[in-house]
Amino acid sequence: MRNFLYNKESHFNLANLFTFGNISFGLVAIFFITHSLFFWAALFAWLGGAFDIFDGKIARKQNLSTEFGVQLDSFADSLSFVLVPVMFIYFAIFDKAEWYLELIAGMALIYYYICGIRRLIIFNINSDAGKVSKFFVGVPTPLGAILLWIYYLLWYFSLLTNPAILLLLIIITGFLLNSKVKIPHP
Repeated sequence: MRNFLYNKESHFNLANLFTFGNISFGLVAIFFITHSLFFWAALFAWLGGAFDIFDGKIARKQNLSTEFGVQLDSFADSLSFVLVPVMFIYFAIFDKAEWYLELIAGMALIYYYICGIRRLIIFNINSDAGKVSKFFVGVPTPLGAILLWIYYLLWYFSLLTNPAILLLLIIITGFLLNSKVKIPHP
């Protein structure tokens, strides 16, 4: 079993299993979002985020980094840190709003989604498997997702009540995903 989990060439090595866990939690979060069970959706989204932290650490520590793992991690990130937060915001706040607000929110969230996917593709093009730079260029998608969760919490606790400001924050965050801002890598 040890050889299987620590085999760099296996698509199901320990690091990739954590990434598959992230994907699984993201899919479960989407299920809960579409059933308006937002507490459970948030819980599973955060569990996916925890698995994302460990997959990279395991890959580097156990020398399991591969091009397959890099691509798999970006796919997981696109699900857990781009699609899930976008769906969460839409269904928790804008679903069943006035038609024009739903439309504007939909366009803003599609913009954010495209920015997130673009950011992940550019990151993959510019990265080498197993190497970590000192800085991210642009806001990384996990941080973008955290910002969207914070915006939701501000909305939920009525600290932010203007939908135009909320959507503007989402658009700015989407822009920052592909900006030249340097964020220190932890």
